[in-house]
Amino acid sequence: MSEPVETPPNASPVLPEGRLSGRTVFVGLLRQAFAAAASEGWDRILLCDPDFADWPLGEREVIASLNAWASRGRTIHFLARDYRVLRQTHPRLVQWRTTWSHLVEALACASASVDELPSMFWSPAWTLQRLDPVRCTMVASRAAERRVTMQEQWQQWSLKATPAFPASTLGL
Repeated sequence: MSEPVETPPNASPVLPEGRLSGRTVFVGLLRQAFAAAASEGWDRILLCDPDFADWPLGEREVIASLNAWASRGRTIHFLARDYRVLRQTHPRLVQWRTTWSHLVEALACASASVDELPSMFWSPAWTLQRLDPVRCTMVASRAAERRVTMQEQWQQWSLKATPAFPASTLGL
């Protein structure tokens, strides 16, 4: 098991590859991935998890990375079973989503069971897939074949999903 690598300020994080495990490692890798997205200018990010409950999406560090990443022509796609837990546990992300709504697409696949929907971070440069959320085992990779496989998996689930997690809710 390798620990996430500390990154000097203004440097692109070195994202590891291979099998990893541990909740602390998972959270650290996600922080590093969002920082890499900002510093490397990834144009597209795909996120998938049943509810994103244990992702660090509401942390100031992650929101700062998302703010640095947010730019014209970039998109971030969320796919979850539902967004109730995310809304309750990550209020900073909910606010960020409102501010940057034109960059965000969010889908929900309520028909998926908690065990079916994958837990993954996909980018054009690096991927992270959590294979076992309970034990927090995961695989990180830069391999093109893994990126293609994960993108296809995300696409298959998105076809079963509907728009969700709106930037604002209109009331009467």
